[in-house]
Amino acid sequence: MSARALRIILIVLAVVGLGIASYLTYVHYAGIKPVCTAGESCTKVQTSTYSRLAGVPVALMGLIGYIAILISLLVPESETSRLATMALVLVGFGFSAYLTYRELFSIHAVCEWCASSAGILTIMMFLSTWRFLRGEVPGAAPGQPGQPGPASDSATTLGAAS
Repeated sequence: MSARALRIILIVLAVVGLGIASYLTYVHYAGIKPVCTAGESCTKVQTSTYSRLAGVPVALMGLIGYIAILISLLVPESETSRLATMALVLVGFGFSAYLTYRELFSIHAVCEWCASSAGILTIMMFLSTWRFLRGEVPGAAPGQPGQPGPASDSATTLGAAS
């Protein structure tokens, strides 16, 4: 998969996550029940003590997190921007995993919106980590730093030195 395609997939996932977090933030501040196919599970999760951290709704934290991830994907691509994306996604994934744990073992209800966001962050975690470890810079010719190719292959370099 090309670096460009990987970045586009991550942007699409971030936009979908942003939509979910926006909806949940709206529901929180509007004081309405979220649309939920699982009965009252979403309402139970959204009104639990775990729906806020230090008085701040976790939906708002998710919204801010997805905005930060999206910004890191829209700036010019570099090793630093890929690292920032990966770091933000890993923090979001970790927090989402904690909240999922709370849903399952403390609240005993699962919000499908939250589970969708957790799924998105899980996929984004694998993709952003792969993207960072690959180190490809779009538009760079093979063999340039950060690009796979003969000049960056240590066996070729060692063979040329002998």
